[in-house]
Amino acid sequence: MEFRMYQDIAIPSGVLLSLSWRDRAQWNFCCGPTKARTYNVQLRDPSTNAVLSTLYSFSTDIETLNATTRVDLVVTRTGTTTAEATVDYVSSDGTASERSDYLEALGTLHFAANETSKTITAFIVDDRLGEGAETFNITLGNPVGCTLGSPAAVVVTINSNEAVNGLNPVQEPSFNTDFFVRQHYIDFSNREADASGLAFWKNQIDECTTPECREIRKINVSAAFFLSIEFQQTGYLVYKANQASFNSHEFLKLRDFLSDTQEIGRGVVIGQPGADAQLEANKQKFFLDFVQRPKFRNAAAFPTSMTAEQFVDKLNANTFDPSASLSGGSLTSVERNALVSQLLPNPASPTLRAQVLRSLSENALFSNRQFNRAFVLMQYFGYLRRNPNDPPEPLLDFAGYNFWLNKLNQFNGDFVNAEMVKAFIISGEYGQRFGP
Repeated sequence: MEFRMYQDIAIPSGVLLSLSWRDRAQWNFCCGPTKARTYNVQLRDPSTNAVLSTLYSFSTDIETLNATTRVDLVVTRTGTTTAEATVDYVSSDGTASERSDYLEALGTLHFAANETSKTITAFIVDDRLGEGAETFNITLGNPVGCTLGSPAAVVVTINSNEAVNGLNPVQEPSFNTDFFVRQHYIDFSNREADASGLAFWKNQIDECTTPECREIRKINVSAAFFLSIEFQQTGYLVYKANQASFNSHEFLKLRDFLSDTQEIGRGVVIGQPGADAQLEANKQKFFLDFVQRPKFRNAAAFPTSMTAEQFVDKLNANTFDPSASLSGGSLTSVERNALVSQLLPNPASPTLRAQVLRSLSENALFSNRQFNRAFVLMQYFGYLRRNPNDPPEPLLDFAGYNFWLNKLNQFNGDFVNAEMVKAFIISGEYGQRFGP
């Protein structure tokens, strides 16, 4: 059995392409709205960039300036497929940047027995910069229960749909509500906007008739993506699992966060049929995988030799109130003893460990204690797509993060009066992701 990905697809910025890669002779395309133009899909030699063949050429005359863009890459396994298998995937920059040209895609594809295909979605940022063709890569690795076929990587080429720089869609006076809301879905929810959600959040801004109203509505709409049930049950849960396990706080890395958040939110649109069942299945899979990772099981963390009491108490110790270092863990004695009893039958059991970690990660007091720290960290992860101590942070430290955390705490979590969300969405660094 082997996995294969077929090579080098040219994706015009502003076009939605769905590609079926089940064999080399069959290519299915579903073209979303774009500017009138003719496009080619080509096979290229990755070492020389020479065009080997043009597989398909098409034109469209549908006029839409703000189409959100993505490419769906279908990974197919062949041969014996009767057993389960997994394979990791990760994107990497070529000449394109994952901050401003596309959104980082990484995770693990889980194939059930007799399942032969899975889809990787990579989102393209439809910026307003007049640029030449730019590339990024998606690579398969770490196969379990299978081997990798050849090729196991794809080069995606983004052809700009602007010949010259256009107006910035997230800054006044050229602010574009459709672009702003759609980008929030991608940046915070790792998915395309559903029609009803897009219409609702756009209307929250567009119904305003004064600049003052629009300003506060933009702030509230933006913050709503962090405050939403969907994010609280996916991204924030990932943050809390890492905090309970490793006392990670702002040291949690964006790449680790994105990988887990994309997995736990896969296929979930809160309010849509089947969303609750899908989210529950994703959570169970996430926590079971999390407690079996080498980082979690190593001797310095949670070795399988730990007793039930040691396991629960070490997790609980990381749920302290960060504003009061002597506060102790978030569990009451009754809650703590209940989790110990739950784990006692087999303290090394991955299933029981996963259940205990999940229970603690979803603890209400723990969630309240970590809320402000996570809120500030997500400003960097969502808007700026970087770690708080990454460039262009002046001293490559957490000075900016600490400034906003102190200010948010000073205003008791009131992000409007703290002007935190406002500062990030009008910042030059955020605006430069999308236009001049």
